[in-house]
Amino acid sequence: MNREEIKRVLPHREPMLLLDDAELVGDEARGRITITGEEFFLQGHFPGNPVVPGVIQCEMLAQNCCVLFSEELAQGGTPLYTSLDKVRFKRPVRPGDTIELNCRLTRARGPFRFCEGTATVDGEVCCKASMSFALVDEVR
Repeated sequence: MNREEIKRVLPHREPMLLLDDAELVGDEARGRITITGEEFFLQGHFPGNPVVPGVIQCEMLAQNCCVLFSEELAQGGTPLYTSLDKVRFKRPVRPGDTIELNCRLTRARGPFRFCEGTATVDGEVCCKASMSFALVDEVR
């Protein structure tokens, strides 16, 4: 999926849409984003030494996870984070880096989806996390 196709599935829009492209490969969602240096989250993090914040890396993983439930989301569901666990940051992400995101669904129960994800740059892990989501009809 390119960015426009992703918008048909995810409710996110710029500046919070954090995937350049994504695809389903078997039971994995594989996504990618290249950090240009112009992103809103780098404006003050950190002046003269820009580093992608860890919470933004987690959001990238979460958006990539949502590709796993794209059929349900295409019918109007909204994914809400319900947990973020076992998060580890292994290397900084900087402008010019391309982040490769790999996520898989580990369990589903009712409206809840449980996933694991890994983000890498040049084959090195930068972030790993276990996440869960609730798929809801409408956010109030």
